[in-house]
Amino acid sequence: MRTVALSALSLALLAIAPRARAVEPLDVFSARIGGYITSWDTTVRADGQTTRGTEVDLHKDFGLDDSPTIGYVGVTWRPWDHHEFGLTYYQDSSKALRQINRDVTFRDQTYPVNSVLSAEAGIDAYEAYYVWWAGTHENWAIGPRVGLIWYSLDLKLALQVDANGNQVGGGRQSEATADLPTLTLGGAWRWTPGGHGPWRIGADLGYFKANVDNVDGDVTFGRIGVEYFPWEQAGFALDYTITKFNIDANKTDFIGNLDFSDSGLKLGFVYRW
Repeated sequence: MRTVALSALSLALLAIAPRARAVEPLDVFSARIGGYITSWDTTVRADGQTTRGTEVDLHKDFGLDDSPTIGYVGVTWRPWDHHEFGLTYYQDSSKALRQINRDVTFRDQTYPVNSVLSAEAGIDAYEAYYVWWAGTHENWAIGPRVGLIWYSLDLKLALQVDANGNQVGGGRQSEATADLPTLTLGGAWRWTPGGHGPWRIGADLGYFKANVDNVDGDVTFGRIGVEYFPWEQAGFALDYTITKFNIDANKTDFIGNLDFSDSGLKLGFVYRW
């Protein structure tokens, strides 16, 4: 429903926009702010010092919201003709109360079946990239892309009611935090259909698999989007993005596995020159 609403809003904005202006494939600078209808799919296993944790799904096991609508901000900068840098940031948090239907071990704490747990998750996401625009034309550009995706995850569990129905009030708590930076290698493409028109289409793709600093895993990133510029330096952007990674970590702040997927639609206002 929220995806349909976002699409309808996009069409409405285009309908009331004034006469469009020409746009080039690449900007010198751009800044954008908007909304992100995201869909999380997160499975995590948090091991303790002496015990192996249970693999849990944050939505199915704890009832955490997996499709929130959040805000995002982003900037791009091309200080030289063929070299572009970009950064996007967004964050999300969710809380829920759920009676679990199986034993759950989280770090060194085990919660028996039928216990009632409060769960809280927070995610900060940073997406940075560099593109060398190796091939450029008056209405398209293409080049290799190096990306850095950094997710900071914080997950807390607290026992509220034990398996016998006794109120505990959060007396038994456990927490796992993970800072997981991952690289992606791929490509980027921009195109203005029909020459210097008001529309611009772009796509980015990246993948990386490595074992670095006690983090072993693979990550995939993709984006496809369209921009419309009714004004010379301002317009609207609609993107579909997806990030997927599966990581085994043995770090001081997190030991275990994180299988994470983040996808959704972004609608933003763009200021450029």
